[in-house]
Amino acid sequence: MKSYEEVTVKILLDSGATGLFMDTTFAREKGFRMEKLKNPLLVRNVDRMVNAGGAIMHQVEYNMFFKGHVERTRMDVCNLGKMEVILGMPWLAVHNPEIDWEKGEVKMICCSPICGKRKQEEKEEEVRKVEKNKDKETLQRLVPKRFWKWGKIFGKRELERIPV
Repeated sequence: MKSYEEVTVKILLDSGATGLFMDTTFAREKGFRMEKLKNPLLVRNVDRMVNAGGAIMHQVEYNMFFKGHVERTRMDVCNLGKMEVILGMPWLAVHNPEIDWEKGEVKMICCSPICGKRKQEEKEEEVRKVEKNKDKETLQRLVPKRFWKWGKIFGKRELERIPV
């Protein structure tokens, strides 16, 4: 798959699945580059029967984008029937998405550090570096000039103080 192409995917979040999977037919139709595995993996369906499509022989690697969340991930390619992608428990445990079952909404608010960072998270990281290093130049870049005279209140000690 060329890096500039965008593909919309129907995803099933499945806490019973033991991995991340993409359907073989979907991967081929959309032109994903499939990498052959050195050792095939036996795959079993929910009913414990061996998958009709046989062992997992390939993986795909791609960038996933969802409502500001960005990550590079690998998926095993196998026969999923009507599903295009299944994100199983390993993905759910790492990302811990907030799911509103009534509205059918998924929010990516609890991601671990291995996920791609959003701009806000990058800014927060820079602020933490300012606290640690007391880097005046960086502080002046992040904080508007009219607030520079109160620079000490941006320090960790002041932020942790409980007002009385």
